[in-house]
Amino acid sequence: MRLVALIILLIPVFFAGLGIKWMRDVLFSILHNPFPNYALQFTSGLVLFIAGLAFIGGFIFHRDRKNNKVSPRFR
Repeated sequence: MRLVALIILLIPVFFAGLGIKWMRDVLFSILHNPFPNYALQFTSGLVLFIAGLAFIGGFIFHRDRKNNKVSPRFR
């Protein structure tokens, strides 16, 4: 069961890393194939990064909330 949880957590980490790579490549003027311009590539990278980070943050918050490790205002 823990292996399944690890795999589920690795997928958003991969997407967040891909988003960081796309944003970094815009700074170095590297345009990837599916994107017609740099603004779209940067925006897509930013969305992937924020979505991956939000998923991981939500998972950690949910786990800590279940174990009563958050402050009383979040319970």
